[in-house]
Amino acid sequence: MLIRRCAILLIEPRERLDFDFPSLLEGGDGLRAEREWIALAPHLDGEVTLGVAELTPLGAIPVHSWMEFDAAAAEHDATVLRTLLGKGLLIGATSEYSEFRKRDDALRDTHWHAPAAVAHAFSRWQGVAAGEPLRGIGITSVADLVEKLGNPPPHFGERALAGRRQALTRPSPGVIDTLLRRRATCRNYDLARRVPFSTFSHLLHRAFGAQAVHEVTAEAAIVKKTSPSAGGLHPTEAYLLVQGVEDVAIGLYHYHAGEHALEPMQSLTTPAARELANRFLAQQDWFANAHAIVVLAPRFRRNFWKYRNHAKAYRAVTLDVGHLSQTLQISATEFGLGAFVTSAINEIDIERTLGLEPMQECPLAICGFGWRAVERVHTEFDPLRAVWSE
Repeated sequence: MLIRRCAILLIEPRERLDFDFPSLLEGGDGLRAEREWIALAPHLDGEVTLGVAELTPLGAIPVHSWMEFDAAAAEHDATVLRTLLGKGLLIGATSEYSEFRKRDDALRDTHWHAPAAVAHAFSRWQGVAAGEPLRGIGITSVADLVEKLGNPPPHFGERALAGRRQALTRPSPGVIDTLLRRRATCRNYDLARRVPFSTFSHLLHRAFGAQAVHEVTAEAAIVKKTSPSAGGLHPTEAYLLVQGVEDVAIGLYHYHAGEHALEPMQSLTTPAARELANRFLAQQDWFANAHAIVVLAPRFRRNFWKYRNHAKAYRAVTLDVGHLSQTLQISATEFGLGAFVTSAINEIDIERTLGLEPMQECPLAICGFGWRAVERVHTEFDPLRAVWSE
């Protein structure tokens, strides 16, 4: 059998503190440090604990070329090698290990920069209720945060004394200034009203639609959108959970940017849509009743096709998502709608629902829009009072 090491692997020496009663009786601090080695491999579903004997072969088995198992067993314990094959950290060429090999091959073909791949894979959530930890310790407001954590860093960064600053002219607000000042994250939606189909279509086209397509070859084209994108690649896909739009059935859709069209994925009842929205949004129920919820999921392979194993490629993808969400929020504000964006999402739940391969296409943020409710039930940050008069 041929074997090789998995494509990307980070090994973390981790120390865990446990209570040690005998130590306390002997005058110690009552703590015992337990050290363990943790393998972080993005093609696997989670962390893997290693024994000390497993470290050496992982450092010795080649990553890019195959070697015979028997040749490796001549240098390393065969039982240890089989254990590592079973854990998916060594990749075997036989059918027994085909699932690990398939995942590892897909990761190799996507051309991830290794540290970015580890950070991305192990920061994804599943089944998290984002607000529960804070509510559980009595934090429900900024004042509570200050009481528990002390004062935050200063409001504004300073690099010179006040006397050395050069004052700039404060502008008279133009149309764009007024629009930007009206933008405030909406946490209160009124699903009793439907967003007009024409407004919905306009917003999607402006934020996510291809404004022009210039074909370079039969398989390659330059796409123009309203937001910038590294290399002009525009890798981010928009998946929609629609709950309150005229002439659009409640359900899950993919937006085809080239055709400016919705592709149905799953029809839903109203309760099922609300439950799914809450699951996607890590139980942030103040966002879950938005009329249209948009999952922003980059296709990493499209960006990394050009920026292969590049240290800045993942950062460029996250900027891409931010540009799109800002364009959508400003556009929604122009139409008199409320909008939001959040990165506190359950990526793994979303991936499984939408059928996404996590290291090839994964949600990085969710944004949404709809009619703002007349009554403010959930707190909104509106210091300019551009939305709420009091």
